Amino acid sequence: MTNHISKSDRIIDAAVKVIANHGYHGAKVTAIAKEAGVADGTIYLYFKNKEHLLIELFQAKMGLFIDYSKQQIESETSAGSKLYQLIESHLKQLSADYDLAVVTQIELRQSNLVLRQKIGEVLKPYLNLIDSVVKHGIETGEFDKDLDYRLARQMIFGTIDEVVTSWMASGFKYDLLSTLPNVHHMLKKGLT
Repeated sequence: MTNHISKSDRIIDAAVKVIANHGYHGAKVTAIAKEAGVADGTIYLYFKNKEHLLIELFQAKMGLFIDYSKQQIESETSAGSKLYQLIESHLKQLSADYDLAVVTQIELRQSNLVLRQKIGEVLKPYLNLIDSVVKHGIETGEFDKDLDYRLARQMIFGTIDEVVTSWMASGFKYDLLSTLPNVHHMLKKGLT
């Protein structure tokens, strides 16, 4: 049986798992290589260092995350439905991958300033996606015409982010998607 996953993707997937279990600073390249089934030196053929691997990991995973979210939103016509799909896709993707949730919610935030700035650049397309939902709602009259879309974006992202963080802090003790109706209701009320 041939493995169709590229080595770089295997390394990224292994890094997610190792970083989730040991933390970014505790994750050793040797452990990532072992998890990926490659030699230690192979990692350096694809990534300059562990910091570069973390940025590429976030870029790869966030790219998939954004693509999925866009697909879910595009089929909707109302701003309320787009908002619902945005929240659902965010919660669904992180609840389906605990390791990725740990890396994105905890480990990326503990990195140095330069690394956080690079990660912020990767996050921009997702924030732009949230902006597009808010702007659509303002343009169609579903959301308050006097909303500052940037502040609304912060409210939406911050709320979803905190819901995921609280779920993680509970030890994943409940179904994250069970929060969806209330989160959507509260955010929509705040935008109208």
